[in-house]
Amino acid sequence: MSKFRGGPAFMVTAAFIGPGTITLCVLAGVQHGFSLLWAMVLSILITMIIQNTTARISLTTGQGLAENVLAQTRHPFGKILLAILLISAIFIGNAAYEAGNISGALIGLEALMPSMDYTFGSSMDFLPLLVGGLVGSLILLGSPTQLKKVLIGIVLLMSLSFFVTAILTQPNISGIMKGMFLPTFHLQDTLIIVGLLGTTVVPYNLFLHAALVKDTDLSLIELRRDTYIAVGLGGLVSLSIMICAAALQGQTIETVADLGLSLAPLYGRFATVLMSLGLFAAGITSAITAPMAAAFVVCECFGWRNNSYGYKLVALLVLGVGVVFSSLSLKPIEIIRFAQIANGILLPVVGFFILLLVNNRSMMRGKAIGIGGNILLICIELFFLFLGIKSLGLIF
Repeated sequence: MSKFRGGPAFMVTAAFIGPGTITLCVLAGVQHGFSLLWAMVLSILITMIIQNTTARISLTTGQGLAENVLAQTRHPFGKILLAILLISAIFIGNAAYEAGNISGALIGLEALMPSMDYTFGSSMDFLPLLVGGLVGSLILLGSPTQLKKVLIGIVLLMSLSFFVTAILTQPNISGIMKGMFLPTFHLQDTLIIVGLLGTTVVPYNLFLHAALVKDTDLSLIELRRDTYIAVGLGGLVSLSIMICAAALQGQTIETVADLGLSLAPLYGRFATVLMSLGLFAAGITSAITAPMAAAFVVCECFGWRNNSYGYKLVALLVLGVGVVFSSLSLKPIEIIRFAQIANGILLPVVGFFILLLVNNRSMMRGKAIGIGGNILLICIELFFLFLGIKSLGLIF
């Protein structure tokens, strides 16, 4: 067996473990204890399957997901419409995610250093600009390959923070096993279950993964291993957060910062520091990957090279929108909810194109999936449609 190398799937983990995922995991743990752990396990399995399928398409065709989607129509007008749809949807969705990502990083940083004055003696809070400047510098100065190395390090730090905190709460192991593998469902839990599933399967991650895969030298087997390990690690992080929150079941907790502060009297200040550090890391990693995914989509639509000036301009534009919105008086949870709704609308559209692509024998060079794989993907697509309908129900 070849030595494992951290590949593009770790960027996916860096992206989906963001403030939105953490917030919903906290709410699920506080309100339901261990009883909804199975929903997170299910969401991770779905993420593994759909991300691996996307990576397989990109590795076989040598193109990103947006390029492959546009190749589905030969009519110039159809291509233009698809390009506009892709750019508009991914840009708006990622701008919404970016605002939530930056806001989440701010909460974590403020909890780590509560006594620091970020106004520097003025009437303006410079913290969003400081975080935005940090992320912007990394995007400008680093190539996607270099950023991958940085993000793998931050993901491991974030994972360690939440793992250790979960251990500090001394959870009931049999209760965890029961919650993970013996599903319980009540109608009133539908919204939180849909949220847990929807926050993990993120459409822009599919474009991010595909764009990174087309430039990789990994084999199909190595790529599958990379996806399963990286997404599995992300799943363990999410489960750890739910387990931490379950220690305070029944209390009024709305954010991971609240969770950290509430854990302090029971498990010491160290628990608060670890939770805050984890939230800051989650916000930073997602704040880097959301602009990258949007930039990849735009580059593929216009035929620009990855890491070109156009790529960096689009990425900085998404980042700038996120900084502006996070600086407004909107609560982070409101921005995150908007991003979740956008995710639900986009997901079935993207899932439909993946189903078409993986069955295109010409594009897949004879490596199209079989009947079993198709049944599984159709079930996932039906689930994506359900998520989309529920998201629209939240609007209307």
